Amino acid sequence: MIKMKFSALIYIILAIVFIAVAPHFFDSYGMGILNQIAIYITLAVSYNLINGVTGQFSLEPNGFIAIGAYAAALVLLSVDQKNDLFNLEDPSPIILALHTNSFILALIIAGISACVLSLILSFAVFRVRGDYLAIVTLGFGIIIQKLAINFPSLTNGSMGLNGIPLFSNLYWTGGVAIVAVVLILNLVYSKFGRAMKAIRDDEDAASAMGINTFWIKTLAFSTSAFLEGVGGGLLVCLLGSVSPEQFGFEFTFVLLIIIVLGGLGSTTGAIIGSILVIGGMEWLRFLDELQIKIDILNINIESMPGLRMVAFSLVLILVMLFARRGIFGDKELNFFLNKNSKKKGFK
Repeated sequence: MIKMKFSALIYIILAIVFIAVAPHFFDSYGMGILNQIAIYITLAVSYNLINGVTGQFSLEPNGFIAIGAYAAALVLLSVDQKNDLFNLEDPSPIILALHTNSFILALIIAGISACVLSLILSFAVFRVRGDYLAIVTLGFGIIIQKLAINFPSLTNGSMGLNGIPLFSNLYWTGGVAIVAVVLILNLVYSKFGRAMKAIRDDEDAASAMGINTFWIKTLAFSTSAFLEGVGGGLLVCLLGSVSPEQFGFEFTFVLLIIIVLGGLGSTTGAIIGSILVIGGMEWLRFLDELQIKIDILNINIESMPGLRMVAFSLVLILVMLFARRGIFGDKELNFFLNKNSKKKGFK
């Protein structure tokens, strides 16, 4: 147990050191990618809690992320900015009354907004299981996006919001990612985490053993929603704008790819998956500008937009063929390190 705590402390120190020195080695473009990766780590580890650890096939992240993004944007924009931005309808008095200059308070409000909504939804969501749960949560995400479009007095409708203060930097995004990972790991390895895994393996057996399955699933759902709301707040303060189109099902699909690629149930896998998917898609961007010239066939292609996504998809297919449970399966990094050390004769 002491060894696990010591190794976790080393990982945290290494992450903090990387966050501190990264601005000296990366340009603005590289820092933008690192910020996105850090935000997706927060989103992926939280989504993995409900989907991978608890085994509830939920497709709701885009909805909670949207709630957090709009909540953070609306409280950070000043009254004058809101009056200037809301062109379709005058802003609601409640929206005008919401304002703070504190970024951390805005993130907390974003997280709480998503968390409260998740608690309300849990009474309806967890009346079903499996594929039906996926359909219900998918519908919720679509509803949130449509509400954002059709209530212009609250969200400025399809025109969205811009001029949002750019508070997010690697210190914030990376710091929140570290806190999220530590929080999720402590929850997973607590008695509540063991109950979540029991529900994932066999919900009926867990219920028969006295586990309050509804309460445990609600705990996982609300914790995941809180962190997704915070992630939405970080994202909107990185981009400086927010609109309903940003939070379609594609957002959830990317997160689903990340946690499946890394390994359902593995927090380490969610971290590695975020780095590979978000970083990989940017690293392969040069393929979109690739020029191909074949003199024999008289073919001259100036550029091939979308080629990076084709290459990225092929890589994903190959990885999943050889690692069908994801890169880490449901294990964490320490499991493999301890296993290797035992093989080498270390104690």
